[in-house]
Amino acid sequence: MASRHKEEGMKNQEMIKRMIHGSNNSRLTVVHRHGPCSPLGRWKHLNHHRLLRQDQYRVQSLHHRLSFPTASKPTKLGTSLAGVTTPSRSGIPLGTGNYIITVGFGTPKRDFTVIFDTGSDLTWIQCEPCVKCYAQNETLFDPSQSSTYSNIPCSSSDCSLPSGQTDCDSSNDCRYVVEYGDRSSSVGILAQETLTLTLSDVLTDFRFGCGGENEGLFGRAAGLIGLGRGEVSLVSQSAEKYGGVFSYCLPSRSSSTGYLMLGAATQTPNIKFTTMPTESYAPSFYFVELTGLTVGGRDLSIASSVFSNVGTIIDSGTVITRLPMQAYTALRSEFRQHMTKYQLVQPFVILDTCYNFTGYNHITIPAVVLQFSNGVSLYVDASGILYFASLSQACLAFAGNDDENAVSIVGNMQQRTFNVVYDVPNGRIGFGSGGCG
Repeated sequence: MASRHKEEGMKNQEMIKRMIHGSNNSRLTVVHRHGPCSPLGRWKHLNHHRLLRQDQYRVQSLHHRLSFPTASKPTKLGTSLAGVTTPSRSGIPLGTGNYIITVGFGTPKRDFTVIFDTGSDLTWIQCEPCVKCYAQNETLFDPSQSSTYSNIPCSSSDCSLPSGQTDCDSSNDCRYVVEYGDRSSSVGILAQETLTLTLSDVLTDFRFGCGGENEGLFGRAAGLIGLGRGEVSLVSQSAEKYGGVFSYCLPSRSSSTGYLMLGAATQTPNIKFTTMPTESYAPSFYFVELTGLTVGGRDLSIASSVFSNVGTIIDSGTVITRLPMQAYTALRSEFRQHMTKYQLVQPFVILDTCYNFTGYNHITIPAVVLQFSNGVSLYVDASGILYFASLSQACLAFAGNDDENAVSIVGNMQQRTFNVVYDVPNGRIGFGSGGCG
């Protein structure tokens, strides 16, 4: 009897531990900004040329930052490119672009739709008075209507962050500048405000950019939430509350929902962790150790040094995975051998292995697996293997880097349907299948 009571007591203690472990998190809904679930409205006809070109601009900008870290290092705040759990939805089955969430700024709270981006640190939204703003879904944020808003003065240590450019305006307030690879930009005042993630998850004195001069390809989103590793990012600013851990799942189709969650989840089934190195020349990025590729059950003969010599980052804002050319050509060659029954057609923008599936009721494609350190294998979902510009032009959703020294990038198409866990304190990134279920 005593033994049974002891066993039951241990079970109760373990249950309490799990409850406590999972209580300090917050979950948000994620949707694709161009999808039918997006509050920003859906494009009647997606311009796939434009979307892939924008993706290429982003990659070029990321490569520039990673190749010349000192060239873009700012004088103060820092140059950015461009557990709360929120459900996340993909905007379109085969589309591209960024994913969005809705959060609240100010007191009283006003909701805004913002892009979330692991490749950026600073969070910013468009603000009144606006000198130059693009059209957005919600009315602009007006700091004068919030009782918790305050500008950060130039004399503050918070105006000397290593992840953006800052200077002083005529009122001695801290002024920031962020520029992105597609020539999008935001300029404004660095400020503090109450950020509401969910009704029960509120961050006070959250540092963000109140943008009065903004332009670029942000759709109708109000701004951007930075999830990078820099000290001004949401992850870093909320580390005391959420432990520097966040995760998301990007679904395969626009009709499905996913999430963005800050904090450790109560349960993490099927999660396998790989090492997340910290590179001193690019401390804001999330690096992983890609070691190999498998196509159709066959391990490709690619030396692991092909990947380690250049490094690999994982990025929520890049669409198409970029690989060293030697690795990509091996992937392409093996993939084409499995696809000989289908008609190979002309390349599409940056994608050079495209097929015409007109007239087929179903198609068979080889499995593609990304192999990481610690024996972690990511079996890419079928929705992340082919990019459908149209039924007559469906392309392998991978591309090779022209520069042999350019960093590899694991894009968001290849992350679809996985629970992707960023555990910053423990230096690891996890992948779990069936994450959006």
